[in-house]
Amino acid sequence: MAETVLFHHALGLTPGVVAFADELRRAGHTVHTPDLFEGRTFGSLEEGMAHVAGIGFGEVAARGVRAADALPAEVVYAGFSLGVLPAQRLAQTRAGARGALLFHSCVPVAEFGPAWPEGVPVQVHGKADDPLFAGEGDLDAARELVAGAVDRELFLYPGDEHYFADSTLPSYDPAAAALLTERVLAFLAERRP
Repeated sequence: MAETVLFHHALGLTPGVVAFADELRRAGHTVHTPDLFEGRTFGSLEEGMAHVAGIGFGEVAARGVRAADALPAEVVYAGFSLGVLPAQRLAQTRAGARGALLFHSCVPVAEFGPAWPEGVPVQVHGKADDPLFAGEGDLDAARELVAGAVDRELFLYPGDEHYFADSTLPSYDPAAAALLTERVLAFLAERRP
């Protein structure tokens, strides 16, 4: 099965992120969940983003890159929101990437290179009316990323919740999360070595 590294969102490595990783593990995949916040978790997006501002977005991405250094190059990179920064960076810049799964966020491709690498499939998942995803440019970046490519997909779900796939948060949407998980498992099944 596929080997994946899953980076957490700005609330930290929450039980919901771990539960999502465990769901993938139950399907037979190897999933690594590096803790970019060194054990800290936060109760609100504002608190988490204040922590990120204190350590720097660049440092968060660099921690993700360092965490991946110990892993084989042939992995799928996945990230929830803030975790998309290291996931997308690694998928675009580390040779051997098997794919990318970007949840609740997408960065313009030009942030990490001139183009998305050929042969690296990607799925982007977000809520159509999420003010952070749809209102801050992530949806535009995702549309640009997937335009005209057969191995790149954008999945939009109805609603405005940001962290809709974290089962331990009030923003959790069970129906959307179940569909996201189904699509992710199908993606990973195709990435088997």
